[in-house]
Amino acid sequence: MSESVTEPHVQRSQQEARIPVPASDEAWRQRAGRSPWHDVLRRLLRNKLALVGIAIIGTVMLTALLAPVLAQQHPNKSGIFRAYPRERKQAPSLEHPMGTDDLGRDMLSLIMYGARVSIKVGVFAVGFAILIGATLGAIAGYAGGIVDTIIMRIMDIMLAFPSILLALAIVSAIGPGLFNAMLAVGIVSIPTYARIARATVLGESSRDYVTAARSIGVRSSRILWRHIIPNALSPIIVAASLGIATAILDAAGLGFLGLGAQPPTPEWGLMLSRNKSHMFTSPWMVFFPGVSIMFLVLGFNLLGDGLRDALDPRLRQV
Repeated sequence: MSESVTEPHVQRSQQEARIPVPASDEAWRQRAGRSPWHDVLRRLLRNKLALVGIAIIGTVMLTALLAPVLAQQHPNKSGIFRAYPRERKQAPSLEHPMGTDDLGRDMLSLIMYGARVSIKVGVFAVGFAILIGATLGAIAGYAGGIVDTIIMRIMDIMLAFPSILLALAIVSAIGPGLFNAMLAVGIVSIPTYARIARATVLGESSRDYVTAARSIGVRSSRILWRHIIPNALSPIIVAASLGIATAILDAAGLGFLGLGAQPPTPEWGLMLSRNKSHMFTSPWMVFFPGVSIMFLVLGFNLLGDGLRDALDPRLRQV
């Protein structure tokens, strides 16, 4: 009798065991055990333009890192050029693939060392802007009231001026130089990250988990930095990639105007400024620095677009 009662249950369990799990459920189970950043990386690597940007940035960074090994000459070692006047303004050749400048310096060596300067400018300026801007934006969005009004009105005033014009004014006030140029470019980028952080904080402050944290007595500073700020990382990462490209362009513009890096620093904008009088007689002296700026800026722009698509929640498959 017991066998007749239990047999249908056994049959049903065997039938259920043979029922295949839907592919969508299986995919959901696999995604549930993965980090969200794993999916972001997967979508980023599927973007061909983003891969082109990564390849460009990686090549430039590797070149900058290996400059002391790969470069024929140190760009600041100018004493040897007085002994070899025939090397001045040489066209590209096997010995000098990018030619030489009016001082006889190897242009390829200058480009390699200039990559170090441009990357340093972009990373420092954007890092400084994120540190100050994201902090101010988070405080403004979380505190609200008069604090929010004062901070954001200052940001609006800064945004009323073109970034390069405001950077020119700052450098003119504190003096020319590479560090001052990096500082000026970083200052003019602060409003961008302040607005991003503020918008994210305003959106997250009304969430249930923030309300629950407040109800159990969690400190405001802990709520802000532990729970709210991490949710602002996605838009800040995208803005940072695009911001590095803008910072490199602004710093090159300041160098071209003589307010950024000073000789003998091998900065690409300064090289364009020094060699512009030789544009028609020795075009390689302005062509290669200009192309270097273009490719590095293009690489960060392509990476920024790829990150924006990869981090967009509307593009995520459920």
